[in-house]
Amino acid sequence: INAEYMGESTPSVRMSFRVVRQSKYRHVFGQQKKKEECLDGIRISRNAWDSNFCSVNPVFLAVVLEAQGGGSFMVLPHSQVGKIDLDYPKVSGHTAAVLDVQFCPYNDYVIASASEDCTVKVWQLPEGGIPYDPKNAKNNKDLTDAVVTLSGHQRRVGIVEWHPTAENILLSAGFDYLLIVWDVSSGKPLREITCHTDTIFSMSFNFDGSLLATTCKDRLIRVIDPRSGAVVQQGQGHDGTKSSRVVFCGELNKLFTTGFSKSSERQYGIWDPANLASPLKVETIDTGSGVLFPYYDNDTGLVYVAGKGDGNIRYFELDNASPYCYFLNEYKTATPQRGLGWVPKRGVSVGECEIGRCYKLTPKGSIEIVSFIVPRKSTLFQEDIFPPTKEDKALLSAAAWFGGQNATPSKFSLKDGYTPPARAELAAVESAAPVDELEKPPEGEKALLKAWHAQKEELKQLRAQLASAEIKIRQLTTQ
Repeated sequence: INAEYMGESTPSVRMSFRVVRQSKYRHVFGQQKKKEECLDGIRISRNAWDSNFCSVNPVFLAVVLEAQGGGSFMVLPHSQVGKIDLDYPKVSGHTAAVLDVQFCPYNDYVIASASEDCTVKVWQLPEGGIPYDPKNAKNNKDLTDAVVTLSGHQRRVGIVEWHPTAENILLSAGFDYLLIVWDVSSGKPLREITCHTDTIFSMSFNFDGSLLATTCKDRLIRVIDPRSGAVVQQGQGHDGTKSSRVVFCGELNKLFTTGFSKSSERQYGIWDPANLASPLKVETIDTGSGVLFPYYDNDTGLVYVAGKGDGNIRYFELDNASPYCYFLNEYKTATPQRGLGWVPKRGVSVGECEIGRCYKLTPKGSIEIVSFIVPRKSTLFQEDIFPPTKEDKALLSAAAWFGGQNATPSKFSLKDGYTPPARAELAAVESAAPVDELEKPPEGEKALLKAWHAQKEELKQLRAQLASAEIKIRQLTTQ
């Protein structure tokens, strides 16, 4: 540097100044909360399905549990910290393991769950959460009655996703290769999307919910119109056979994917959703074996990437211009992660310059809380790192959205803080009884009861055969 001041040629020094990119998020660091502020003693699900097994909003944390003889998950208010008792009340209405949970983005007291029992259930939580009496376990009762049960898949359901702007619109993806668009208020499917020929790994809505991106075991990335079910764009994704993931990058309108190369190297890719013929950028990350889970923050343009079984969380900054993605840093620990849940921006601590917070599930039953902070000396509101964020309001009815209307999410400033709204009731009809339970036999008639059970079993087998036949037909028609 002194040589440059003396007028001598120092190309290497000048080069170092050119490659350093200016960014207000360049010095973001991860910081774990104290142990007494985290959670422990939770029997987190050990299911092999690649899911985060949790969901977080500004009021609650939901965690899928390892359960025998049925499926359950736990919903904890953020005030509940430390060691969680084994008799803490659960949400337990599924008859098989729960594979995914997702809080409603505009009602903090509503959560959807997907299960191996081929159903999706939508639950309404009581004010303050499920009542818990630490002194008398007899007073603790599980929540067992769902507001609505959505039955339409013929095989287990692995993913649920709420629409970002339309009220009561929920999507589910099953191992029957079906995507179903549900109207939760009526409990009926609005659309069945049958374009996939293999297991659906992930799905993500764009900013206004007019398009849906998916990754699949057939290695294709698809951009779908969820109202018509038509494939708008599709292209070859990552070449590896392991699970790949996709997130729609909000107002940036890019796709960020993670996956594996043919030689099993972990990669990320940037794509233009209007042209999936080739990626804008593909970069090798490392040679790890765990699936990479991406999370995109629309307010900052940062994407966080965490590998299943890894102890670190990498974060990148995305840009509209080439080279599109810049590595910032990584948060490192020796504790591997089972899954991650991210708090919406309206739930972070603005006064501490906390731009992100995640709940990290570990294999030993503890949950670590990690804050991502921009170091600033001033205690005033930092408007440059906290732009207006997405508001927790539904802007369209289910009928209006399905009829073709779109709405850009409304935003509000965090300068004056955020207070979660009061609990609002979810208006939904009671679930219709399954077809095989509409006509039950008279009580006391043993012969009729036996015949009824036989018919029920036969119907179950026929449904399974029909699902297999439909899958084979779709595979043959796409060859």
